[in-house]
Amino acid sequence: MKRIYEVMFIVSPELSEEARNTEVEKVKGWIEEKVGGEIQHWERWGMRKLAYRTHQGYTEGDYTWGIFKAEPNKVNELDGLFRINSQNTFRWQVFRREDLEKAEKNKEKKAAESQEVVVEEPVNSEE
Repeated sequence: MKRIYEVMFIVSPELSEEARNTEVEKVKGWIEEKVGGEIQHWERWGMRKLAYRTHQGYTEGDYTWGIFKAEPNKVNELDGLFRINSQNTFRWQVFRREDLEKAEKNKEKKAAESQEVVVEEPVNSEE
């Protein structure tokens, strides 16, 4: 059963706009191809100031945020891909969104209940 996850990552500000776009598309490809995820929402926030200076000396970064569905056993693979293959992404976080899963289940349950048809027995007037 696929679960809902949220991902946020920050790309190096030293890269050109084109290189940052390529990096974002690379991560999107990882989610779709290597993790087998279905992206539900993807949003580029662009250059933002960081809360503190990183050990690389960055004071800002290019933020991207997304929501996707994937199998739980494959999500750890995404963390490994960030760690090994992405020298240009210096911060990332992936976590499960149980609140969105519950909301989705409730929505499906209500839709199923509204489609149930109740058939009543006809009343016999001869009695």
